[in-house]
Amino acid sequence: MERLQKILAHAGIASRRKCEELILARRVRVNGKIVAALGTKVDADRERIEVDGAPIRIEKKSYIILHKPKGYLSDLDEARGKPLAVDLVPSRERLYAAGRLDANSEGLLLLTNDGDLAHLVTHPRYQHEKEYLALVEDAPTEETLARMRRGVWYDGAWLRADSAKIVRHLGEHARRHQWQAQRGECWLRVVLREGKKREVRHLCGAVGHPVKRLIRVRIGSIELGTLRVGEWRALSQAEIQALKNISGTGKIDPSHRSD
Repeated sequence: MERLQKILAHAGIASRRKCEELILARRVRVNGKIVAALGTKVDADRERIEVDGAPIRIEKKSYIILHKPKGYLSDLDEARGKPLAVDLVPSRERLYAAGRLDANSEGLLLLTNDGDLAHLVTHPRYQHEKEYLALVEDAPTEETLARMRRGVWYDGAWLRADSAKIVRHLGEHARRHQWQAQRGECWLRVVLREGKKREVRHLCGAVGHPVKRLIRVRIGSIELGTLRVGEWRALSQAEIQALKNISGTGKIDPSHRSD
């Protein structure tokens, strides 16, 4: 017997939080009866579970990283006829993004049907680092970068980067991706542990350096690497285990990176 929202997440319906919302919205039935109480325990092997009238299927766990192109949505609930990142990955399993990227942002998107892992990756409690390359207007001063690390108050929320620095050399793979800065532009490497909605864009804009392009290059120990725009690959067992073993320590220190 397991909690219903956990079974739904394991079946690839959505993240655990979204599954809780489905239950509260009275869209889930067990043996023909609506279940609207969170924490209800169900035997998935013996009981019939339906979402919006369709029976769920317990799926094989799948873990994919995708280089999301600009213009694709990562949140299934916001699609409304717009192109979805998950549609770039051929899979018989129903995948969803563990940590969203807005439509105008690019880079590393983790797709899975494992609700437990999605929860580990996205919940602030587990302190997974998210690393971004942000192309901004002009070059911030050291004092401005320090201000980003100290934090700023923006639109009713406290925004802060764990690390923010100017990137002088992006490396060979960045040149292959055509991540060049033009006159009056500058690349920043920004690392967050919590990550509020559009936080990098809001943070940079609040200190006077609006973002012109935003690329996520790392989640925890998982890196975008040489994946080209629109390409994807399955995670190795070692990479999956590294995400599951998160303890708040042992992250890659961006200041020690060679690129």
